[in-house]
This record gives sequence, C-alpha cells and structure tokens, in this order.
Amino acid sequence: MTADRTAASASGASPPASASGASRAELIADTALALLAERGMRGLTHRAVDEAAGLPLGSTSNHARTRAALLKAAVRRLAQREAEVLAPDEMPRPAGPAPDETDPVAGPADALALALHRSLTTQRDLLIARYELALEATRRPELREFYDATGRGFREPLEAMMTALGSTEPRRHARSLVAWCEGLMFSCAAGADHDAVPDRAALRTGFQELLRGMLDG
Repeated sequence: MTADRTAASASGASPPASASGASRAELIADTALALLAERGMRGLTHRAVDEAAGLPLGSTSNHARTRAALLKAAVRRLAQREAEVLAPDEMPRPAGPAPDETDPVAGPADALALALHRSLTTQRDLLIARYELALEATRRPELREFYDATGRGFREPLEAMMTALGSTEPRRHARSLVAWCEGLMFSCAAGADHDAVPDRAALRTGFQELLRGMLDG
C-alpha cells in the first residue's frame, strides 16, 4: 500500500487538496490510524502523516505538536470510528427474519453479532491500529489513562444492557462479553483465525450462549 493509498483508505476517499478545522483533524487522525495498521508504531511520524495525507509539511505538527498529542488524537478518532461500528443501539436491523421477540436475549445477541461481524470483516486495519495503540499505552502512562477512558465508553453501555436483561452482576458479565469479543477480534485480525472469520449466524449463536449462561447462572 502506497502513502497515497494509505490516506485514501483511512478516510474512505482520496484526500482533498486542502482541509481545515475538523475535516483536517479527522484526516490527520485517520491517516495516523492507517499508518499504524500498515507500518506499525515506528512508521508513525508527523512527516509520514503529512506525506500520506497529501498535506503541506508541518500540518500535522501544527495540529498535534508532540508525539503524545498525535497518539491521543489517534485514540480519540479510533473510539469515534469504532463507535460507528460497534455500538449495538446504532446497528440497523439485519436482513432476513426478525429475532424472536419473546426471547429476551435474541435482540441483543443479534445486534452484537452484526456489530462484531462488521468489525471483523470491514475494519481489520482499524483493529490492528488499536492493538498498536494498546501496546504503546503500556509504555506511556499518559496514553494509558486516555486509552482506558475511551474504553469505558464501550463497557458502560454493555453494563446497562446486562442490567436491563436482569443480570445480577452486570459489571462482571459486561467484562466477560468484552473479553469474548476481544479474543475473537484479535484471533481474526492477527491470530490463527485471520482467514476463518465466523459468519453472523455463528456469532449470534455465540452471543446467545453467553447471555443465556450469564442470565441463567
């Protein structure tokens, strides 16, 4: 993947000749994420972002003066983009028959399966970028705090969902759901199952088994 393709894949289209304000900030952060996925942490520099995004040299430094600031911008944008993919309450209804409304776990399992399948099939580069940032956060306390704060934005809705379903331990059950999802995402993005992504039906079955086991236990 060339630098131009990196910028294009990060933003979903060819980079504009010029950008300002929020659009430039998003372009810089999206390009940083694409570079992390393609080149790893060592390949992420202010100059590399400028070149890949088609911006004048110095543009990224003006937006994020330090490497820590650039990494925080990437984490912030990562959370925004993952929210578009993973937030269960934002997922459209899937094609085909509607879930059995008499089964309390059918709807949540269906929404979670659709969200996870989207992540596994269309956002692999985003997952790889997230793992790069997570590892870097283990070495940078200031990034660790920021990374963990964004992560709470995903766990808290799951806790609320488990509470609504009648869980007696919603926090622990939400963490178990996250751990199951994380394991699948890593395995399919960078592990042994990178060429064997489960389909939505298999993911739905997995979520149903997890939720029923938690609620019946």
